[in-house]
Parts: sequence; structure tokens; C-alpha cells
Amino acid sequence: MKAAPGIALAVAFSILAAWEASCRLIPLPDFILPPPSAIAVTAVARAPLLAANAMVTGLEIVAGIGLALAVAVALATAMFASRPLERALAPFLIASQAVPVFAIAPLLVIWFGYGPASKVVMAAVIIFFPITVSLLEGFKSCDPGYRILFRLMGASFGRRLRYLYWPWALPYFFAGLKVGVSVATIGAVIGEWVGSQAGLGYLMIQANARLQVDLVFAAIVWLSLMGVGLWALVGLLERRWVYWK
Repeated sequence: MKAAPGIALAVAFSILAAWEASCRLIPLPDFILPPPSAIAVTAVARAPLLAANAMVTGLEIVAGIGLALAVAVALATAMFASRPLERALAPFLIASQAVPVFAIAPLLVIWFGYGPASKVVMAAVIIFFPITVSLLEGFKSCDPGYRILFRLMGASFGRRLRYLYWPWALPYFFAGLKVGVSVATIGAVIGEWVGSQAGLGYLMIQANARLQVDLVFAAIVWLSLMGVGLWALVGLLERRWVYWK
């Protein structure tokens, strides 16, 4: 496991080197496919512009994660507490992910405006599903023996939820949260593509219209770093709260 970061860096370097060599050997215009060196120069030279828009997108993502957590935890708990409620809501939960996000993005912009609210809701729509499903599965996977023991001790549902189900479901919860934060950028960026006045998605649309493909790739690099950073943060929290895993 200790060699994994080195292997990942070697693979990334090999891909970038092959990309750079291909752009040098094949005379492609930069507005078709810029070399990694040009993208790196743009990412540094336009760092203030990228950072300002990344701040907007980052705040939308963080707010979307907070909203998704509030909805997912409440929904998973309610569905676990009531089997009829689970059967009633499960089709709608699945349908919420079956609809393409591009189909509902224009509606969210109409309902919530061109400001950050529509992007926050869009990010939350994408994030809440894996968290809800994972947490619900974690609750349901609790060992039946422990359930019987807690009932024999007269523990209420609230106490069982706090001292048994939640600790048991924490690994599942963090697994779902990792998936959620890794795709959180998708919701925010799609919302910005549909209608916005700032953000990395907005910057990408503007740069693409001007054939500034190097700036588009630089924005993608910033988005990727944001996603990796969120994943790493969730990993730190997981090691802190699921220390027995």
C-alpha cells in the first residue's frame, strides 16, 4: 500500500508524457488539444481568475453536501424505522436518479434563479442518493444478535439507533459519503452550465465559446483537485470516527 502513491504518480507522469509527445509530433492546433505544458502555464498564469471562480463552485459544493446530508440522514432513518415507508419511498428514490440531471437543471434554474441556490440543490440531488442508500443498508446490516440483545435490555428505538445502528452503519455511511463528494462537482458544474454568472462551470462555458481550450482544461484540473481534496477530507474523518475499522 505504501508504494501506491508512487505508482499513481508514475502512471500520471507516463500519461502526461505521452500526451505531450503526441501534441509535439502531431501538429494539432491548441484550440483542438493543447499540450499539458500549455495547460500548466495557463493554470498558473490565470490562477487568480480560476481561484475566484473555484471559490464560488466550492461554496456551492459544500452547501450541497450539507443539504444532501440533512436530507439523506433523515430519509434513511425514517425508511429504516418504517418498513411501509421504505416500500413507499424506494421507487421515488430510484426515480430521482433515473432522470438525467440535464433534464432537471433548467427547471431548478427557473425555480431557484441564476444564483447559487439552484447549483446547491443540483449538487444535493446528485449527492444524497449514494449517502441515503449506503446508510440505509448499513442500518439494515446490523447483526440480529445485537438487535435482540438491545431489545431484551429494554432499549428504545432512539437508544438503539444511537448506540447500535449508527456505530454499525458508520463504515457504510462514509463509503456513501465518499461516492457523494466525488461526484459533487458534477451537480454544481452542470447547474453553472445551464445558467450562472460565476463559477468554474461558467468559466468553462465562456472559455469554450472563445476556443480557449487550455483554460477549459485548467478549470478541469482545478475541479479534479477539489474532488480529490474532498475525498481526502472524508477519508480523514472516517479514520477519526471509524477508528476500529
